[in-house]
Amino acid sequence: MPSRRHALLAPLALAACANPLPEAAAPGHPSRAAALLAGSAEAHGLGTFRRIRDVSLRYEGEWPPVIGRLQPVLVDQGFRGGSEERLLPREGLVAQAHAGPAGSKQVVRRPGAVRVWFNGVESEDAERQAAAALVADGYLLFLLGPMLLAGGWPGREAPRLELAGEEEVEVGGIRRRCDLLRASMVPGLGASPAERLLLFIDREERLMRRVRFGLEGLRSTRGAVAEVDAWDHVTLGGVRWPRRFHERLLRPLPLPVHDWRLTGLDLDRGIAPREIEGPAFTGRAVAPAA
Repeated sequence: MPSRRHALLAPLALAACANPLPEAAAPGHPSRAAALLAGSAEAHGLGTFRRIRDVSLRYEGEWPPVIGRLQPVLVDQGFRGGSEERLLPREGLVAQAHAGPAGSKQVVRRPGAVRVWFNGVESEDAERQAAAALVADGYLLFLLGPMLLAGGWPGREAPRLELAGEEEVEVGGIRRRCDLLRASMVPGLGASPAERLLLFIDREERLMRRVRFGLEGLRSTRGAVAEVDAWDHVTLGGVRWPRRFHERLLRPLPLPVHDWRLTGLDLDRGIAPREIEGPAFTGRAVAPAA
């Protein structure tokens, strides 16, 4: 008779063997896949997004306690409570100001480079830098969705695309029929050179409702697969912005990971790169997102 320990571990072993992001067997309908991405990017507002100079955001969220114990560097609970973020799309620049019980954490992310400060002191710790880059790139993907892949952010190659069928999913308490789009994003999230993604595109509104991705950009999370739901969109500046997010881990074991909300959003303050490239926001970047 199997021991209780083996009975408990068996589902985890099965979850680890299953691959929620399988490799493509062969390209399928690339022109239709490209049309699906382009149509979804336009539904999100890519045309007007390209005219936006800067975006100011505020996020608030919660982590289950177990996640902080499993991935302390990635979650960084001492510093990641709420955050203020500033995006400069034309420069490909992301800056994040996190706050938590241990103090402040500032992240500046450009394509191929990241800098991190804790309580005003810059960190040279490679693992912490990799975790910060992974988080910054992930949040950008969850916010912009197809716009990120369709040319809305500099420093990214055109993705390789293929259709991957359809699926009905429940996001934000509403069931939606989605077309599935498999994409290869180059570069990937964080330090990963490339990323395999699975986008769930709502057939009715053509919005991305879910995205599945790997966590190859951090040594301690390699081989893991997660997905994020995005819903409760608001229109500002001609762009559809999601305001609610839920992340769950699929592999190596299914777990709820993170719930967070977009609680502030404003556009085109006239923020200059120099105002967000250091250990604290300055000038027009300082005021909280409205």
